[in-house]
Formats: sequence, C-alpha cells, structure tokens
Amino acid sequence: MNNKIFWVSLFGLLLLTSCASRKNIVYLQDMQIGEKYRYDTRYEAVIRRDDRLSITVSNKNPELAIPFNIYGGTFKVGENGDITADAATKVNEKGYRVDVDGDIDFPILGILHVEGLTVSELRDLIKEKIEKGNYMKDPLVSIEFLNFKYTVLGAVGHNGTFSADGDRVTLLEAIANAGDLTDKARTDRVAVIREVDGARQMFMHDLRSKDIFDSPCFYLQQNDVVYVEPKYRKRDGEDRGWQIGTTLLSIASVICSLLWVIK
Repeated sequence: MNNKIFWVSLFGLLLLTSCASRKNIVYLQDMQIGEKYRYDTRYEAVIRRDDRLSITVSNKNPELAIPFNIYGGTFKVGENGDITADAATKVNEKGYRVDVDGDIDFPILGILHVEGLTVSELRDLIKEKIEKGNYMKDPLVSIEFLNFKYTVLGAVGHNGTFSADGDRVTLLEAIANAGDLTDKARTDRVAVIREVDGARQMFMHDLRSKDIFDSPCFYLQQNDVVYVEPKYRKRDGEDRGWQIGTTLLSIASVICSLLWVIK
C-alpha cells in the first residue's frame, strides 16, 4: 500500500512540474565578477514642460528669503529693514509648473526659462540672479521634482505609470517596479521612448549585456516610456502547443501509472 502511495505521489509531482511555467531570464550575462563598470554618478534629470518643481530659497538671515518663498500673498519691509509676510501669504506647496514655453514665474525674479536645464543649472541661475539684484548674499537654493513619472508597457508583470521620489530612476529599477519581465519578454528588445528636441525618439536595449550602463537611457527622464517587446505571436502559439502537448503526455503517463499500480 505504501508503494502505491509513493508511485502516485511521484507521478503527481512530475505532472505538476511539467505543467509549471519556467522563467529563464538572465540579465547582464557578459558582466565579469570583480570587474568594475563605470557609470555616471553625477547624473541629473533635465527639466521639461509640465514638470512641477519645488524651489526654496534660504539664507542665514531668514527674513531676506521670505519674498522668494511666497505665493498668493504680500510682504512688508519695516523701517528697520525687517521683512515680514502678511497672514494671507502661503508657501507654494504645489510647486512651480513649467509652462508650454518652458518657463516658470518666480517671485521677485519674474519669468525664468528653465526647460532644458538640470537641477544644478537652475539652482545656479536663481542664485546668480538673486546676488546680481543685490537681494541677498550667499543664498541657498533647494530644488526638487514633485511629479517625476515614467510609464512601463509590454511584457512585464503589470503595466502602468509610476511616480518616483527624486529624479534618479534606472531602467532596471523601472522594470523591477513594474513586476519584472514575464517569460514572454524579449530581453534584447527593451525600448525607451523619449522626447528629444521636440520629437519622440526610440532607444533600444539588450538587458543581457553590460552595454546598458553606457546607454543615455540607463537613467530615465521625466515622462519616458519603457516598452518591453513580447515574443512574436507565432512563437507564442508554438509555446502554447508545446505546453498543451506536454500536459496531455503527463496526464496519460499518470493514468497509465495508476492503472499499473491498481493491477
């Protein structure tokens, strides 16, 4: 009786194993253990239209920075030179939206063209204008993205648009956040679609190769679209046919085994 249970369990296990889907995806196959691969440690995202930026100006004399941090209110300058904000003044919590012309309307400084600049370049621009206007010396300017997002489509765990804290998201991180590649994904056909000089441009990647570290899309930009190309439908049909055939063969083997055990 114990032998019968053993054989039934064994063939049942073989059936489940044959029906299970195998995912054989190996990333970065040509990387060598111990070898160093350089990448851009000073990468910064480029500011684009419809971005929302958090910009804060500070100084060792806090009252001097008040006019640069208000939104929808007014400030007053006292007889002794002290600056105070009225009760209606609010900090711009939603950030500064980059309009269709690539500009933002910044307090005191007015219209600034920011499209195409990195965060550090915009920081230097604001600091320079404040110092040239003799508003204050040695201002500290802090800038962050408030709506950095990208989209992942194709043969991944779940498609969608994802938001990120900050502006440093790699292509591999984006795929991991989307649930990794499925077993139908082509690892040699992973595209990043990006806006370049007012036009859409596609960059193709092979995730099996270390060359991905040299790609201009290793770090994603705002509104990038990552598309993981699936295998061709014909190949998918062959895969399904093979799985069905394997399943039927396994079932037949189990039936024959059960009949043998019963006899």
